[in-house]
Amino acid sequence: MLAGFLLTVAWSAPFVDDVIGDGVVHGVLGPGATAGVAFAFVSGIAGTFTACNIAVFGVMAPMVGAEESRWQRMRRVLGPLGWLSLGMLAVSATYGVVVALVGTSMPQFSTAEQVPGVLSGRSIQAMVVFGVIGLAMCWLGLAALKLVRDPFAGRDRARLLFLGALVGAFLIGRPFPLFRMMFRDAAESGNVLYGAFAFSLQSLGNIVVVGVLFALLAAFVKVRPRPATVAAISGAALLVVGVFSVLYWDVRLLAVRGVIDWYPLAPWVT
Repeated sequence: MLAGFLLTVAWSAPFVDDVIGDGVVHGVLGPGATAGVAFAFVSGIAGTFTACNIAVFGVMAPMVGAEESRWQRMRRVLGPLGWLSLGMLAVSATYGVVVALVGTSMPQFSTAEQVPGVLSGRSIQAMVVFGVIGLAMCWLGLAALKLVRDPFAGRDRARLLFLGALVGAFLIGRPFPLFRMMFRDAAESGNVLYGAFAFSLQSLGNIVVVGVLFALLAAFVKVRPRPATVAAISGAALLVVGVFSVLYWDVRLLAVRGVIDWYPLAPWVT
């Protein structure tokens, strides 16, 4: 939980969005790329480098390694990753359909200048979505450590589906320019199939690097972690992301927008 708080103090959105995000997209697709299926997938890969993927790491890491054949170890990772992806795609595809139907009147598409002391529609949307996601992940983290009741006890697939749905909901909350480009493209198209496909691709891009990483680890790592280690890794990772989401999006954002007076920030944060 302390790590989640310190991450909010050190996190520089301009560096992550402009330097890493734009750098990855325009480095792969070239300057001027702002829309299309390729843009959706590559911008999703660029979104890998966010704090949110710590949660995926926390769920997948304990599944790496066992005294089995290489193929069996890879199946141990790929099976859960499939259930995680299913929950994620259900949410992201549905949101893509909604965007294509509703159009650019949604708060997410606003490009209005931020006014000090006033919360824009896209800021409120991000606060609500990431606040709910953060609280849910905090609960799952505490449940993994057996400090609260686990709503998914004995139902691992349901847990993966739910966590995947939370990861898919990241798209609903993101107000960043890089993602608004794709949203506007889907909204202006008015094509529900394109909206669902583009949003699904961005979610898949968001976890493809993590998926490949753990598939490779599963192929070469043979030590199965103890149950206590599994609980510690999963619980800690979920708490880091949960605390980060709540504090960054529901407290620090208020300070950045001038609604509250102060939040501790590192010197390099602008």
